[in-house]
Amino acid sequence: MSDRLPGQHSLPLLRPYWPAPPGVFAACSLRTGGVSTGPYASLNLGDHVGDEPAAVAANRLRYAQALGSHPVYMKQVHGSQVAALQGNTPDGIEADACIATAPGIACTIMVADCLPMLFATAEGKAVAAAHAGWRGLAGQDGRGVVEAVWESFWPLAGRTRDEAARATLAWLGPCIGPTAFEVGPEVKQAFGAHDRGTADLFRPHAAGKWLADLPGLARRRLQALGLTRVYGNDGSAGWCTVSDASRFFSHRRDRVSGRLAASVWLG
Repeated sequence: MSDRLPGQHSLPLLRPYWPAPPGVFAACSLRTGGVSTGPYASLNLGDHVGDEPAAVAANRLRYAQALGSHPVYMKQVHGSQVAALQGNTPDGIEADACIATAPGIACTIMVADCLPMLFATAEGKAVAAAHAGWRGLAGQDGRGVVEAVWESFWPLAGRTRDEAARATLAWLGPCIGPTAFEVGPEVKQAFGAHDRGTADLFRPHAAGKWLADLPGLARRRLQALGLTRVYGNDGSAGWCTVSDASRFFSHRRDRVSGRLAASVWLG
């Protein structure tokens, strides 16, 4: 179902279509509705990409008002560190995933081609978000950001691990699509070294390159953990950040780019 979002400021938002329990809300920003100009036009939420600080602050205020919640922005480093957010957690904490159990704190991921992943327990006891670029998703020795956030998240469900996996909801937001994500052989090797089945998610491309299916790789990681209630990005064209300049920022497409945000919170 589509979330009904509280808020004071009207913004065009992508609202997840998933069966979230009462009290769980989620949204993903689009690039319109803000005050930034040039390559950052207009709702750039990234304060690290060269945009005017005053414009970013104004955009973040609009986004927070639209959510009716307090988004916490992390310093994302393509790793697997998980932060447990509290009401006083400052922006800029270094992590690529976060968890919240208190209302009014929005787990927030910034992206401009990487995949934002949102999670909620079936009873609405906890929410989480993860930043999944290929490095964070592949991780080290088969353990990446998805495995890291799941290890911290499932005990909060009040169920056994298997029961939590069957009940947890996951939503995948917009990212670079499988027709645009050109990668080198090292990326294919990083996934294939621990899961030969990922070979089907890479298609040969020009000059020894490959086209990778990032949402497909994320879904495979979720499936391996037993999470099957997965919604959102299925790799189809409408989810591709590169191909839709009117709705999405894309670093791969523009090089100088703003940032989108995807958030999930308890109301």
